[in-house]
Amino acid sequence: MFVFFLILSLFLVLDLLWWWLSDRWLRDKKSWRTFNTIFLLAQIVGFGTLIGSRIAGVRWNLPTPWLSSVYLWHLLILPLLLVLGVCALPLLLFLGIRRFMRRRPASAPEPGNTRQSPSEVLPPGEINAVTQTRRQFLVTAATVAPPLLNLAFGGFSQAQIEQFRVRKLTLYLPGLPPALDGLAVAHLTDLHVGPFTSEKVVRRVAERVNSLHPDLILFTGDLINSQLSELPLGIDFIRSLEARFGVAAVEGNHDLFEGRAAFENAFRSAGLRLLVNQSEILSVRNVPIQLLGLRWGGTGPNVRRSDDTVIASSMRDLLALRDPAAFPILLAHHPHAFEPATAAGLPLTLAGHTHGGQLMLNPQVGPGPLMFRYWSGLYQRGGSQLIVGNGVGNWFPLRTAAPAEIIHLTLRRRA
Repeated sequence: MFVFFLILSLFLVLDLLWWWLSDRWLRDKKSWRTFNTIFLLAQIVGFGTLIGSRIAGVRWNLPTPWLSSVYLWHLLILPLLLVLGVCALPLLLFLGIRRFMRRRPASAPEPGNTRQSPSEVLPPGEINAVTQTRRQFLVTAATVAPPLLNLAFGGFSQAQIEQFRVRKLTLYLPGLPPALDGLAVAHLTDLHVGPFTSEKVVRRVAERVNSLHPDLILFTGDLINSQLSELPLGIDFIRSLEARFGVAAVEGNHDLFEGRAAFENAFRSAGLRLLVNQSEILSVRNVPIQLLGLRWGGTGPNVRRSDDTVIASSMRDLLALRDPAAFPILLAHHPHAFEPATAAGLPLTLAGHTHGGQLMLNPQVGPGPLMFRYWSGLYQRGGSQLIVGNGVGNWFPLRTAAPAEIIHLTLRRRA
């Protein structure tokens, strides 16, 4: 908790520091200075409202465009400004030294050197005026660019925040029983019911999934964004899903922000299938399919961790439940479970968590591959395959090259 409040304090310090600097840089630009003041006041008030509601244990709703702007400023643009500022320090130091050196008395010109410098072509007053005007323009542009960029990103995010696609994939699986050839699976993940996934979007997702008439619907975690008060709508969503042979889910890290036991008890009390290091065998076309659901994190002090060591430990416990007579499908929130799944010979793993990299330059370049070994789409190792969904909802208002999605899988028997 101390680290959490330390980070929050850092954000507030950065807000105030940027306000102080930008106000100085815009002191001769009244209109831009007023705009900058209003923008930063909105950011600080919005940020304070979010943190205050968290501390008070209540939910104070900000209008979605305002909330999006606060998220974008504090989680994207302000950190970028900090990085740019740190990177610019050597350059600023160099320019300072250079300016100091230029102030030293100039040496007398050598005899016979008649070449004129720019200061001899134009009067010194005019040169200073041109230089000062250019400098003021650049400083003003650089100062107002971050809030303008924030507003532009905010407008773009509002246009996409309710959009999602259906990505259809055909998987050829070795060892798929003949009776399961053509089985349709709807893979959902990362709905994040909450500030950026409204009830309207939740209803639309459910309607679109049901229109696909899947045989199985498998959900791989992060049903809610952070608060248990969001869970009733999430439970209604799971209840509204229609599949011929059933619906199953595992938990994600966001589901557990207010406690594992509270989330799991509420989910199961609603009569829904939640697999936490557990398995369930479904009879599908008279063939047993074993759903293996991996727990998020570990136990004891590792309850929130999900690194490779914790994942491997949980996988060992889960694989002890393996029924060799059934066709297995692993449901895991974290995609790095694919490696122990491959070692165990599991043919199919479904995962989420990555949001496809969220802010990608293209499908291969961006935060996705920097943070995860598998971040979006289909991966294959030997006879094992992994599907990582981008998520159908949003915890952050902006996506680039990583669209929200429902994944529709058709399982085929490899000849």
